[in-house]
Formats: sequence, structure tokens, C-alpha cells
Amino acid sequence: MDAGCFFGSVARDIAARIADLQETGNDVAALDRTLVKSLPLFQKMSDQELDRLLAHATVRRVPQNEAVFEQGAAADSFYLLLHGRLKVTQVTRDGQQIIVRVVNPGDLFGFARALQRSDYPGTAMTATESLVLAWPTELWNVFVESNPHLAINAMHTIGQRLDEAHTRIREMSTEEVERRVAHAVLRLAEQAGKREELGVRIDFPISRQDIAEMTGTTLHTVSRILSAWEGRGLVQGGRQKLLLCDLPGLRRLAEQVEKN
Repeated sequence: MDAGCFFGSVARDIAARIADLQETGNDVAALDRTLVKSLPLFQKMSDQELDRLLAHATVRRVPQNEAVFEQGAAADSFYLLLHGRLKVTQVTRDGQQIIVRVVNPGDLFGFARALQRSDYPGTAMTATESLVLAWPTELWNVFVESNPHLAINAMHTIGQRLDEAHTRIREMSTEEVERRVAHAVLRLAEQAGKREELGVRIDFPISRQDIAEMTGTTLHTVSRILSAWEGRGLVQGGRQKLLLCDLPGLRRLAEQVEKN
């Protein structure tokens, strides 16, 4: 079972449990620990530790294309994505919107306290209907001190984000646009790809504008590149859909040495 199927199964169980609680008038926060314990973040916690953690958590179901939080807002909560996908965007000083991160099931996000910030540095927007767990920000230090696995997960996430940021800065500084776009769609395939008969499908709605915002270029340029790739059999597109048909060919494009 791939990661997407695993997290999808977990989320469906969680969603069913939430629906049962709502129908019986019980508190949604009384989420069954046996469901969330299957998530990697919680697997090494004892039942008592997990109960203490979940006692302070709330569950939110966020419809597609809604913000979990917005850039510049007070960081009053931190989150774990149970199901769905999120796009984290930032608006630069010159007014350009860029996508800085895709949040996948099982990821922590919105932990501004760990970055020594009192506000959110970006906007977390749902790409699909999503389920999130939320904790008050003031509990971050307590949770990190009492749950080493949570601290390790947060450090891993921060390190991954820094590595991705450095990679993208290098790509934008040194690579032609087509190579940047190839790198971007390959990263998406690695993080959120679902294998099908004809290739690997990006498992959430992704538009050409999204790819432009990931690669620091224009919608027109991305449209031209993807149309050319479709003609060569590298990808298949559609309305907010992307199927990668020739991963080796895309990797050759991404890694090609520029000619002088």
C-alpha cells in the first residue's frame, strides 16, 4: 500500500468516527486514539502520552479552497494534516504570490513558535477537502519537551523545508525555466504521486498557475512548456489534473547540462 492509500484509509476511519460522534452529540475532540496512533508521528507514544496530547486537540474539517490560516495572522495554533493536501503560499513584497510548500498527510505545519515567530509566514490553503488536528500555540514548548518524537518530527520538517528552499533558490538562479518546471513536477510526483496504468498522477488538483507560482515564472510560459510536453508524450494534462507519462524523460530534462 502506498503512502497516499495508507493515509487515505486512516482519514476515512477518522472521518467516520467524527461523523459518529456528531450524530450522537458527543465531543469531536474525543477522537479514538487507536485511529491516530497509526500515524508515524504518534506511533512511539504511549497511550497515556497520546491521551494527554489529544486532550488539547481539536479536529477541523476544512472545505476545498479555504484557508486554514492566512499570512500575517496571529499564530494561535499549530496543526497536523490527517487527510487532504494543502498549498502554503506567500505574497512577496512586490505583490507576487508564490507556492513555497505542499503539505501532505502526516505533516506538521503552522508551528510558527518553532521559528520564533508570533505570526504565520504564509497562507495554508486546502487543495482538497482536508482534516486537520489543531493545538493551541502556547502548548508547543510543553509538547516538544514532553514528546521527543514530536520535536524530532518538527526538526525534520524544518530541515526539509530549508533544503527545499535552498534547492529552489539554486534552480531559479541557475536553471532555465523548462528545467525548473521539470524539477517541480518531479517533486510533486515524489510527494503526492499515485501510480496508474499510464503513469503517475499528481493526487490533488494542480493548475498551471500553481506550477508557475512554484517555479517563479508566468502562466503563459508554463502553459507553453506543458503543451510541448504533451505533444512529446511526457505528460497528459486536463483541468487541474496532471499525469506524468514518462518519468525518465522528465528526469533527463531536469538534469540536462545546459549548453554554452
